[in-house]
Amino acid sequence: MKRFIFTTLAFACIHFLSGQTTPAWHQKVASTLLEKTAHGESVPFFILLKQQADVSAARALNSKDEKATYVFNQLKTTAAQSQKNLIVFLQSHNASAQSLFIVNAIRTEGTQELIHALAERADVEKMLLNSPMSFAKPVEELLTTDNSRSAFEWGIDMINANDVWDMGFRGQGVVVGGEDTGYDWKHPAIIKQYRGYTAVGDTNTVDHNYNWHDAIHSISPLSSDSINPCGLDVKEPCDDYGHGTHTMGTMIGLDGDNQIGVAPESKWCACRNMERGNGSPFTYLECFEWFLAPTDLNNENPDPTKAPHVINNSWGCPQSEGCDSTNWEILDMAVNNLKLAGTVVVVSAGNAGSGCSSVNDPASIFQNSFSVGATAENDTIAGFSSRGPVTVDGSGRLKPNVSAPGVHVRSSIPNGQYAYYSGTSMAGPHVVGAVALIISANPQLAGHVDEIENILEDTAVPKTTDQQCGDVPGSSIPNNTYGYGRIDALAAVQAALVWMPNATHQEQINSGITVYPNPVNDVLIIEIQNGHGDATMEVFDTNGKIIARHSNEIEGHASYSFDLSAIPSGIYFYHIISNGKMLAGKVIKK
Repeated sequence: MKRFIFTTLAFACIHFLSGQTTPAWHQKVASTLLEKTAHGESVPFFILLKQQADVSAARALNSKDEKATYVFNQLKTTAAQSQKNLIVFLQSHNASAQSLFIVNAIRTEGTQELIHALAERADVEKMLLNSPMSFAKPVEELLTTDNSRSAFEWGIDMINANDVWDMGFRGQGVVVGGEDTGYDWKHPAIIKQYRGYTAVGDTNTVDHNYNWHDAIHSISPLSSDSINPCGLDVKEPCDDYGHGTHTMGTMIGLDGDNQIGVAPESKWCACRNMERGNGSPFTYLECFEWFLAPTDLNNENPDPTKAPHVINNSWGCPQSEGCDSTNWEILDMAVNNLKLAGTVVVVSAGNAGSGCSSVNDPASIFQNSFSVGATAENDTIAGFSSRGPVTVDGSGRLKPNVSAPGVHVRSSIPNGQYAYYSGTSMAGPHVVGAVALIISANPQLAGHVDEIENILEDTAVPKTTDQQCGDVPGSSIPNNTYGYGRIDALAAVQAALVWMPNATHQEQINSGITVYPNPVNDVLIIEIQNGHGDATMEVFDTNGKIIARHSNEIEGHASYSFDLSAIPSGIYFYHIISNGKMLAGKVIKK
């Protein structure tokens, strides 16, 4: 679907004809906002306050709840203190004031007269347009009456999620979030996983508090009529388009033989951010804020300990549909704060491929968005999948981060039905499910977003291409077509199982341990530099069966040989623990 990209860019100002002088207050106003209000129009816009909370100290905290609570308290306190006088000012001008804290901003509406008055205030940093926008449909939609299957879906098999299930990890104890067109929570494939649903014997109870939020309070001006099939400000999950239900099914869905979800024992909560596929920066921000600290149905009593571990964002917005580079930064700030709060922000890369630098919409372009490209059933990149590098903000940033199955994906749609969709919107949910499996396997990883993302990148199946985008050859890993490769949930879980919270990623990778050759024909060599004390080395297959193992005390340099000549060709994994440091990875046997 469409992706929203909000990166900090240079603030643009209007250029006037020769001889005219640009008023100083214009420097605080997005050029698009000035244009929209040039003839007396009243339009919605954001006021970004000068004071923004510094929540970087959250990196030093250990647990997800600690991170989320700290970030919430800092953001909420800063907004409450700094917005007070500004809200009084808006009220004195008969202007609305909808407050945000995930970024310190206020949504209001007014003419250029109000904008001018606001620009004169010292507490106002800038003002940004809040334009409506619509998302892109999947590139392929195929309804089916095939509502029962005897096997799991091809994407689950491709990323080896079913092998992780065999190890006993199915997403237990993990909460995933989705912001989309809404969700048909009563669909048999997702109802039992809804966090607000409890079944005890023949008694079912439902509590939508802290599990659902509707950010759609009015009909989008982009919609064709004024009647939404779900209504507005609804108090239970509802899907007015069908897209959200499909993405949720891929994350956690399970109904008998319909094994459609990657992490079928995870729980889910959700927020509707689009009205029949049409949203605005404010609706996306409202959902981001709710995920940071879910509230009750009255939008009160926020609780950051109920925040999901990972959220799916199968949406975006190109500039051609109203996105404005002058307001990208506000969503970028929200993504950054969510990540610091311990939530993995997964974003579909977009369907604008196959050309280079087609990852160009929010939020997939952001540094802290974990962006996902789409692969087909033959394990090659989909033609529609957007490529990097990111050039719209001048960063040259490599994207996507990884790739995942996104073609002909069968999942749930409203009214108990199933359908095949194609798009990077279908790829992102596979990654969300993989994150849930990782945390299920090692709950200590909850809240450690960088480490989770590193694991997914380091264990991805390397994929190369003849296409060169930017300065990165397609033969390199990572590249701007596949990122680090197509995700492998089994390899990721194997690495997660031996992750140690007291070792940084660089310590785990640069641990003085060398494994070669890779790929290997017969003999795998493991060398340990400056070893001291016990060292354990294991090689195992995709089912977790140990193929070779060695444990010994080491002083100084040690080298060990593992004869793999008798095992079949394929993918194997290794774990090495020495000096309190760990190295986990994958080896290919020719």
